[in-house]
Amino acid sequence: MADYDVVLLIEKALSTADAAQVRSLHTELTAEGERVRYHVLLPLEDAAARVEAAMGSLSGGEMLASPAMTMSEIDLDAVRQDCRERSEAELGATLEHLRRAGAEATGRIITEPPVDALAAEVAAVDGREAIVLTRPHIVAELFHLDWTSQARRKLGVPVLHLLEHETFDEQAGGPEGISGA
Repeated sequence: MADYDVVLLIEKALSTADAAQVRSLHTELTAEGERVRYHVLLPLEDAAARVEAAMGSLSGGEMLASPAMTMSEIDLDAVRQDCRERSEAELGATLEHLRRAGAEATGRIITEPPVDALAAEVAAVDGREAIVLTRPHIVAELFHLDWTSQARRKLGVPVLHLLEHETFDEQAGGPEGISGA
């Protein structure tokens, strides 16, 4: 039985529908006797960015009503631990959804730059393709700075970009051309 390894780079946990959609891409290979294995990479949530975003979301009224919170008052170790636990839970949910969809899946949380980790994983497992599953990032995609564009420049395998929580039809953008209406 031949192996067909697929590396998935995801931003957050896959839903049941996302996992089924990913799995549906490879059902023909399984039917032909190839063993498809998924290797999931999930970047660890950035604790510092989370703290910064939370502090930036305070309104002016909140800032005037109480003294400003300083970084020294925030327990960064606790925030980092919370980020690690959230990432582990999201990875666990993703692997469970893929397995329920009939996939063989392993995964890990990454701390290195996502595209570098994707390239390293593709090389390590002799990956046949990579799938990047994200929410839309219009500006990054426009300037080809998104993970998918970077991966296409860096990898020697096909790279598919899927948008989370959207079916293939929804991602296609609906009917094209001029209607006769």
